[in-house]
Amino acid sequence: MSDDGHEQNGHERVPSRRRRRFPGISSRAYEHPADRSALVALRRLSGFDTVFKALSGLLPERSLRLLFLSDSVRVSDQQFTHLNDMLRDACYILDLEKVPPMYVNQDPQPNAMCIGLDEPIIVVTTGLVELLDEEEMRAVVGHEVGHALSGHSVYRTILLFLTSLALRVAWIPLGNLAVLALVTALREWFRKSELSADRAGLLVGQDLRASMRGLMKIAGGNHLHEMNVDAFLQQAQEYEAGGDLRDSVLKILNVLPRSHPFTTVRAAELKKWAESRDYQRIMDGHYPRRTEDKDASVGDSFKESAASYASDVKSSKDPLMKLVTDIAGGAGGLGGRVKRGFDGFTSAPPPRDGRPQDGPSQDAPPQDEE
Repeated sequence: MSDDGHEQNGHERVPSRRRRRFPGISSRAYEHPADRSALVALRRLSGFDTVFKALSGLLPERSLRLLFLSDSVRVSDQQFTHLNDMLRDACYILDLEKVPPMYVNQDPQPNAMCIGLDEPIIVVTTGLVELLDEEEMRAVVGHEVGHALSGHSVYRTILLFLTSLALRVAWIPLGNLAVLALVTALREWFRKSELSADRAGLLVGQDLRASMRGLMKIAGGNHLHEMNVDAFLQQAQEYEAGGDLRDSVLKILNVLPRSHPFTTVRAAELKKWAESRDYQRIMDGHYPRRTEDKDASVGDSFKESAASYASDVKSSKDPLMKLVTDIAGGAGGLGGRVKRGFDGFTSAPPPRDGRPQDGPSQDAPPQDEE
């Protein structure tokens, strides 16, 4: 509801709690720089434009819409009215003129998605509806409306189709490799787009604690009395900083098949943004408008994304990211640090004289490998 409490643009049923509204807001206001960078990289992937154009005409979107219409419950003034209020309120706050259709699908797995090529469709599962309270669910609905405003639904739909296609063409020599390359690139982008949509969810719900609770429940179930936000965020710090280079490689391998970032990472990223000057400026009414999108500089977006990545790498506590920083800075003792990072993959060779050898003193400087 707007600050004056009036009903506008047909959004006549909105919750009573006063929230700030962002007329004409551009998705650039909340999009994570990594989201934009990954999307640019995706579009530059060899063959992506050809595949995109082909799939845009082949994907059975009408069939998809009929499937949800026939086998799910459509949110409306008569069905799941509390979700309908949240949806209309989210579209009102982010100034999305056309409210996307929303369906509740029977599935015990907590999940939500925004798909569709011509027009977005929002789908939430019964597992998610039963898991979250009203304010937590509001953030999720805002998250999906953020996907719709950013135009993410098109690429998400293609990702779902290609994931299914990869299973069907697994027997074709080289064919599966080509599909998997696109799927991997799409997943990398989509993980980054989730960080953007989390920000949109916060702009809609305007309750960081609710957003944090929702992410904790998705990770640990409906046991809030057993969980603590600070401890949950501490997990993200331990995940980023813990281990050695072997763990850094394992992190990459673990995340590759996922469509979403790890939940603790999402919580830490969202809290960081909520405490930033950028978020406060949006809440104060200073944000890019959609009317300015056509004048937005692509070069400036590239620079912003590059600066964000450089800052993330520089401030990261991950062993691999530290190594990248050292390489860029020409740090001394690099060879010794690489060796220590991967200690444990292979056992050390026996000493040449056959005698036991003491471990290096902690005070002794590492020796560079030739």
